[in-house]
Amino acid sequence: MGGAMVGRLQDQGYALHVLGNRDRTYLDAAIARGATEAASARAVAEASDIVMLCMGTSDHVESRMRGNDGVIAGLKPGATVVDFGTSLPGSSRALAEEVAAAGGTYLDAPLGRTPSHAKDGLLNIMASGDRTAFDKIEPVLKDLGENVFHLGDIGSGHTIKLINNFFGMTVANAMAEAFAMADVAGVDRQQLYEVMAAGPLHSGMMDFVKAYGVEGDPSMLAFAIKNAAKDVGYYARMAEEAGVDSIMSKGTLSALETARDTGQADEMVSQMVDFYVKKFKG
Repeated sequence: MGGAMVGRLQDQGYALHVLGNRDRTYLDAAIARGATEAASARAVAEASDIVMLCMGTSDHVESRMRGNDGVIAGLKPGATVVDFGTSLPGSSRALAEEVAAAGGTYLDAPLGRTPSHAKDGLLNIMASGDRTAFDKIEPVLKDLGENVFHLGDIGSGHTIKLINNFFGMTVANAMAEAFAMADVAGVDRQQLYEVMAAGPLHSGMMDFVKAYGVEGDPSMLAFAIKNAAKDVGYYARMAEEAGVDSIMSKGTLSALETARDTGQADEMVSQMVDFYVKKFKG
């Protein structure tokens, strides 16, 4: 996702300083198009009015933000930091305080849709935090997203994203189990889908899982099981920190974590159909 977003910003003519994470694939492509490679997160901040992070976990974000070589250490006065990942709301609130103390502003802005949407500037961006800072960088966000929301105080974007992903992954798992149960009961998956899709249950998520469960195409739901497990786990942790016990997330999280830990981590969520098929076969 981050590589696709960098490409989109370059298409729009922005000058970029970039720092890689796991490999150089998208980093080298950006440099070939004129981006400047930074030696550290601090160096990115020292060169930038807007610092954008697109990383996998809250721990990853915090490690880039803090320390002698972190973003906060190099932050320009008045700069805006944007976390595009899916992070814990409490982590975002803590980082916002630290960034404010350093003279900048921190926004959480998790994303909806896929890297292919990012290439064309068609993301959904769920931003929250200081409204003045949001207004200042909104034109840049609109170059990245088709639907750009401001959702309130810092952490609200990540809260809504986690609720959104909990719901989506729960629906996806329910549909995956439904196909596996159809096999057990001896009914046709396509016929099951046609009946379900003819009523109010029909949804995009149902279609994404059906694309694999009936047609064998996992690409319609391009979201890895390991990432889904992380997000639903964050949702459960958010609920716990709020003092409530989530009931519905337990089954979804257990299934995703088990699939992740038994060889399906890098498969797509629609391939949870196979997990339930194997589980029912014993």
